[in-house]
Amino acid sequence: MADDDEYPPARTLPETPSWAVALVFAVMIIVSVLLEHALHKLGHWFHKRHKNALAEALEKIKAELMLVGFISLLLAVTQDPISGICISEKAASIMRPCKLPPGSVKSKYKDYYCAKQGKVSLMSTGSLHQLHIFIFVLAVFHVTYSVIIMALSRLKMRTWKKWETETASLEYQFANDPARFRFTHQTSFVKRHLGLSSTPGVRWVVAFFRQFFRSVTKVDYLTLRAGFINAHLSHNSKFDFHKYIKRSMEDDFKVVVGISLPLWCVAILTLFLDIDGIGTLTWISFIPLVILLCVGTKLEMIIMEMALEIQDRASVIKGAPVVEPSNKFFWFHRPDWVLFFIHLTLFQNAFQMAHFVWTVATPGLKKCFHMHIGLSIMKVVLGLALQFLCSYITFPLYALVTQMGSNMKRSIF
Repeated sequence: MADDDEYPPARTLPETPSWAVALVFAVMIIVSVLLEHALHKLGHWFHKRHKNALAEALEKIKAELMLVGFISLLLAVTQDPISGICISEKAASIMRPCKLPPGSVKSKYKDYYCAKQGKVSLMSTGSLHQLHIFIFVLAVFHVTYSVIIMALSRLKMRTWKKWETETASLEYQFANDPARFRFTHQTSFVKRHLGLSSTPGVRWVVAFFRQFFRSVTKVDYLTLRAGFINAHLSHNSKFDFHKYIKRSMEDDFKVVVGISLPLWCVAILTLFLDIDGIGTLTWISFIPLVILLCVGTKLEMIIMEMALEIQDRASVIKGAPVVEPSNKFFWFHRPDWVLFFIHLTLFQNAFQMAHFVWTVATPGLKKCFHMHIGLSIMKVVLGLALQFLCSYITFPLYALVTQMGSNMKRSIF
């Protein structure tokens, strides 16, 4: 590689034409103002439609963009001091994400200030610039994936609206006559979730596959709806349960759209473990899939456990089978843990896709991170499939089953 003194120094601001400076500055201002105006109009529309949860989620997005902007500004301001931190060539040769030819460390990270001391820079100005671009791309993908999960979840929940409408029909009221006696094992809800499904060990396998095929059926929705109303409202209430879980999901969206400190720590740990030879970015791409499948299986298991509890309670029931909402069905008796795992899955998936796009679009990184193009394509396909599974199946299932906790979200009213 050629020495740095073979290339002419970059132009400084005084050496740049004033029209070029003004043009770039004007474009940045116009784009920023248009974005701010669009977000303001969107927030006004949310408030007008009484979408308070979505309005708060929008404020979180604004805060996220502001945080990313501040990080970028901080990296830009401190890039000279950071690049002036000198470390030994030996320290610069360990834990690299890519293989480099022997003796290439000095030529790649050469800095005149550090070279005088026989050392190399901690990070060059170029690598710092690439880092703050990656942080911006990560934030954009996380927000985009959050919007996608909300859109697909609402699309899935539209099919439940007709079930909610049926609860006002005479046919539904007759089928659920509170004076009617039936054997518990003959009810549709118990028959669907027991039988072979009640066998220890087997039911976990059934729950695993059920999340992919008819994860929520009409009888599931109506039974969980009846249990929720019986536990928290009047038995004869005309409560719109579908509207409630839709607003509850919007309330959870406020959590999903943000990047909390634990998630930033996950990103830092992933970058730290990105070492040549251990394939961190390959095996870690399967972790979101494993987490999401465990979450989906657990949610299906909760429905099955409620059906088993109904059968154990009595052999004959009066009226429709009624489940009893309780936190005991959830991990550590905390329904919010399920949302945390979904949030973690979404962020980790966004991290993988952001890293792929960043490395492909940045000159010099594609050869390093995509030596096996087939493996890279496989990770992209896996990420897209995971996003669909999370958005269209797991998150709507969570929005329904989480209502079976001990408490209801009174704040969304």
